[in-house]
Amino acid sequence: MYTVVTGAAGFIGSNLVKALNRRGENNILAVDELKPADKFANLVDCEIADFLEKDAFLERLIAGDFDEAVGAVFHQGACTDTTESDGRYMMQNNYRYSAQLVDYCQDEDVPFIYASSAAIYGAGKVFKEARENEAPLNIYGYSKFLFDQMVRRRLDGHSAQIAGLRYFNVYGPRERHKGRMASVALHFFDEFRATGKVNLFHGSGGYTDGEQRRDFVSVEDVVKVNLFFLDHPGKSGIFNVGTGTPQTFNEVAVATVNACRKRTPALTLKQMQSQDIIHYIPFPESLQGKYQNFTQADISALRGARYEEPFLNVEQGVARYVECLLKQA
Repeated sequence: MYTVVTGAAGFIGSNLVKALNRRGENNILAVDELKPADKFANLVDCEIADFLEKDAFLERLIAGDFDEAVGAVFHQGACTDTTESDGRYMMQNNYRYSAQLVDYCQDEDVPFIYASSAAIYGAGKVFKEARENEAPLNIYGYSKFLFDQMVRRRLDGHSAQIAGLRYFNVYGPRERHKGRMASVALHFFDEFRATGKVNLFHGSGGYTDGEQRRDFVSVEDVVKVNLFFLDHPGKSGIFNVGTGTPQTFNEVAVATVNACRKRTPALTLKQMQSQDIIHYIPFPESLQGKYQNFTQADISALRGARYEEPFLNVEQGVARYVECLLKQA
């Protein structure tokens, strides 16, 4: 039986493939679109049984080529560019494609674990999985919201597991191909290595410089949550995946710089500011009204599903990430 991972060459997908390999699972059908082609590097150290382009996979799936050959589907593939302006493409890629996959999995009684997003909450202040808290600010968030709404309508009569995981701000290895959409931890690492400085935005949304707060979650924890639901096929629903604790962009910057300077004494935020290691730049006009100044995952539903593992905080997770980046460099 195949374990299908869509978006397998992407950030979370490739980390998931590697984690499945560590469990001894190599019969993995990797599904993705290798544009840009350099995403292939994420799978070089992974073991897979086959690779299919995403549209070819869907055609063969609907044609019945994989009937009774799929044990589970991890649907991680999506366009995640929050500045994408082609709504038709976004809806086809993130909504309609996902709908066809979940239809198949329900018909064939196959567990379906998929990537949702905290972008669904928009500029709200309550980040709990309920309709009244959801107001996406861009077409990416709307495409994810619309699919979650479809899932909600199906949960009462579902035949197989459907688990939607609303990722908050994920960072970690195998994200370099994302370019400007990569995590701030990677951007801070690159800037500090290149110039000895990191650039953060001036204050916005009532927050002072660099004090905007997000729920930053390590991809290590995201993968653990995915595997938890694989191991518990009786658990369905939509669940936030974050630490439950917001931290500032300043804290991410400090953690990144100190991890890069690990052979020298750690510096405080004030020391980095006074030495112009942390530098503030104007808040982009293009992000006005489209930017989440604050996120904090309410993980009570996840804990209610009996996921009990602790989450890495920024200081722990970023240090581990930077260690990986330094080894690659």
